[in-house]
Amino acid sequence: MAWTPLPIGVENFEDLMTHGYYYVDKPLFIKELLDMKGKVNLFTRPRRFGKTLNMSMLRYFFEKSGQNPAELFRGLKIMKAGEKYLAHMGKYPVISVSLKSMKQRSYELAFEALKKIIKIEYSRHWKQIEESGKLTDAAREQYVRIRDLQGIEGDYAYSLKFLSECLYICTGEKPVILIDEYDVPLENACFSGFYDRLVGLIRSLLESALKTNDYLEFAVVTGCLGISKESIFTGLNHLKAESVTSLNYAEYFGFTLEEVEQILRDYGLQEKLETVQEWYGGYWFGETEVCNPWSVINYVNSCHKDKQNFSMSYWSDDSSNRTIKEMAEHGGAFVKQEIEGLIEGGTIEKPIHEDITYDDMHSTQDNLWNFLFFTGYLKKISQRQEGETIYMEMAIPNSEVRYIYKNAVLRWFEEKIEKKKEKKELTPLYESLLNGD
Repeated sequence: MAWTPLPIGVENFEDLMTHGYYYVDKPLFIKELLDMKGKVNLFTRPRRFGKTLNMSMLRYFFEKSGQNPAELFRGLKIMKAGEKYLAHMGKYPVISVSLKSMKQRSYELAFEALKKIIKIEYSRHWKQIEESGKLTDAAREQYVRIRDLQGIEGDYAYSLKFLSECLYICTGEKPVILIDEYDVPLENACFSGFYDRLVGLIRSLLESALKTNDYLEFAVVTGCLGISKESIFTGLNHLKAESVTSLNYAEYFGFTLEEVEQILRDYGLQEKLETVQEWYGGYWFGETEVCNPWSVINYVNSCHKDKQNFSMSYWSDDSSNRTIKEMAEHGGAFVKQEIEGLIEGGTIEKPIHEDITYDDMHSTQDNLWNFLFFTGYLKKISQRQEGETIYMEMAIPNSEVRYIYKNAVLRWFEEKIEKKKEKKELTPLYESLLNGD
């Protein structure tokens, strides 16, 4: 077959479909979403497992934009799902925001970034808002103030709710709200020292849009961790959280083995299946085994000119690596020994809980293992329940992640231990200086 370009770094569904990129058909995600009828759906998956592309796909399917979305979905499975599902195509106003760019070093800069994110969405909807002529003068003035970055902090904390109200008034349809990578700013704020301040802003933004919003049709939120309800989603009783342990939606993030086999056949690389599974597979979402999609398409792309190209590690998440490095600084020699055992092919059993906050990362070493599991650095082997606690036996999923452990995680622990040794060896000198000896 002629070489079809692979969508490396392409996260916009329209770009992918109109520019002839290779696409693994995931739109039955839409069917399951409509069947499950969740009002607010939270999907947590590791970075680079297709969350942003799926959110873009949802936007282009559901959004009423004046263009026929059927053209983008022609030939995909959702088009054969039946009129029950196609009736939702192009029906709703859609509010779509991503918080992944909120990685600033201060609260003030992060807030400015949020204002610009909201401005983009307000500007995108301005034409239909203005043409409808249905907003009151006061509401129109508030809309323009937020759009033009002239609002106060409270305007932006409740901006998604206000936008959904405006869209409902002007279109007669309740909007769909899509919020991608909601926890990126929280993780960054934790390291930058303004978590407590930012968490209040993000809580107000999400709760007003998702909890007390009479104008919401439904919402989809994605992130890496399921931040505890007490921290962010207080009282959001209708939240349906679907993590890597959930059976629902398991095959829609990442590539299943069947999809990997098809990709390799399409590119004449059938003999590479075992290599791909060994290096980039081994993840279990629910009861479905999946491979890392980012790494698979990068590896296949590397074989374009040379089918004998060596496997290598493509999945490096600076955000997650930063968190693990920080945790390593709080771990000791015993934790290092446990990780060495994992690298040698062993397993480890630890209590796992899905409600975790970034500011509690260092409260117990169990949080290290929770973070490693939910961010894709460990996979489930088995689990058992003892009282109210779930214990999970875990292992390193594949060679790519083992490479990261060997070349990064162990080094951080070794650096920490060396620092401790140096500190211990210099103690007599410190004492002599203090004693004037």
